[in-house]
This record gives sequence, structure tokens and C-alpha cells, in this order.
Amino acid sequence: MFEIMALVLLSQQPFVPVTEGVASFYTTKESTSLTASGERLRDDIYSCAMLEGTFGDYYLVVADNGRSVVCKLNDRGPYIPGRVIDLSKAAMRELHTSKGLVHVKVYWLGSDPPARRGPPARGR
Repeated sequence: MFEIMALVLLSQQPFVPVTEGVASFYTTKESTSLTASGERLRDDIYSCAMLEGTFGDYYLVVADNGRSVVCKLNDRGPYIPGRVIDLSKAAMRELHTSKGLVHVKVYWLGSDPPARRGPPARGR
């Protein structure tokens, strides 16, 4: 939570979500091996899919329970009504370890990757 406050204070701009609603997750077992951006779909990195946005941009996803994760947009979806973002398995696990759906607010961070916590992205 302190990271969010620091980001707001440093940017001196209003920090408003680009979308809010239900997040789900998708895995390599349910999808093709390539994302819409051409990257390989991996369960062990923090990535996401949204219907709009620029591939390669980063988004802060904050769950109602206060947990958050930064994800890189690399795919399109979700295509299920009422859902606003699909998260990789690792990203969803960071938000909530036992649920497949969670209510979130999604904030755009831009194209420069912020300092990360969690599993590093390995070679393609």
C-alpha cells in the first residue's frame, strides 16, 4: 500500500483506476501457447490480458483485500461478460491464493517497468 501512495505523491497526478471489476486467471493449460502480442504464455511471470491497452505497458492490479501486483499487458481478453482483466497464474496467486475470481481496481503505470517483487522474467 505504501508503494501506491509513493507513486501518487511522486507523480503529482490523480491516481484513478482505468477499470474496476472482476479479475480471473488463465493458464497455459487453458490457452494457446502464444499471446496476442506474440509472447509465449507463461504461468510463472506477472502478465495480464485486457481488451484495450498497449502491449508492453504495465498495470498495477489492486485486490479488495489490499494485495497488489504489477503486470505486463501481453494478451487480449477476457471475453467473459463482467470480467475486466485476466491475470497469469502467478499474478492471481499474488492477489489471492485460493480464489479464481477477485474484485480489483486496475491502474495504468506506463511502458517503463517499475521495480519488481516476485519471480523475475526469465529468457524466452
